Amino acid sequence: MKTDGPAVMKRMSARGVYRLCQSLIFLVGLVAAVNSAQAGENALVERVKSTWRARDGETIEHIVSKVSKVAHFVPRNWGIAEGIDHTEYVYLSWTRHQDNSSDEHYVITWKVGTDGKIEVASPYAKPIELGWRALALSLIASEVTDGEKDVNLGFLHDPVNFNFVTTAQGKLGNLLRHGRCHIIEPVVVDYVTAANDKPAEKAHRWRVLLLVNCNIPGPRDFTENGVITFEKREGHEWEPQSFLAKRIATFPPGSWFHHIEPNERDALEGVRKASTNDQDGSPKR
Repeated sequence: MKTDGPAVMKRMSARGVYRLCQSLIFLVGLVAAVNSAQAGENALVERVKSTWRARDGETIEHIVSKVSKVAHFVPRNWGIAEGIDHTEYVYLSWTRHQDNSSDEHYVITWKVGTDGKIEVASPYAKPIELGWRALALSLIASEVTDGEKDVNLGFLHDPVNFNFVTTAQGKLGNLLRHGRCHIIEPVVVDYVTAANDKPAEKAHRWRVLLLVNCNIPGPRDFTENGVITFEKREGHEWEPQSFLAKRIATFPPGSWFHHIEPNERDALEGVRKASTNDQDGSPKR
């Protein structure tokens, strides 16, 4: 059978190389040949495309179509690869530019287990499991980091696109809009893998990190350049990590700082001092 694996870029930024390495990590231990989807192989590709679903029910084709309209995401070829243990992988290769002038190539891979279970194998692409908006935000945020031109900042900064993060008070995007918050840089939407040799580390988890300016009463260190961090572990709800995120998840929009418990004042003071150190370069005495 003719082999026709995805081309590997000739040059790429350091972050681009890191992402490509992540996307190709599944190739460790695979047989040397990576087969293009042909004839009987199409059946496996079609099974993955028709069976796999994001957590909100979206199909791969729906996600690919949506993401390609808002991010630098040009889908190329579908293919399969087989591991030495006969584990099968289906991949979608893509690039950022239609003309492929930078010769960049990336892949999103799905692992097909012997029990038929299909799961995303590329850590950088795990936000796809949360739906098309999460994947698009992740890719656009990476474009900003890599200095891409014509980045869709309007999509990246639109609170409604963060409604896949849910709290006891409601969807995060809606809460930010009602709290008169504007998203600024940086934005992070990714999947964090825990080190195997560090049992104390948190489990693998999705992460959303935002910086916001909010037009509401409250401490300036939170209403200006406020840090919002949420994380989600497999089988768990979204959990607020930063102080502001915890307020947003607990109190109605706009009243996040109407009542401060005595034991919370230390946290507020700690953030204020950290902010002062960052601005002055030395502790304020």
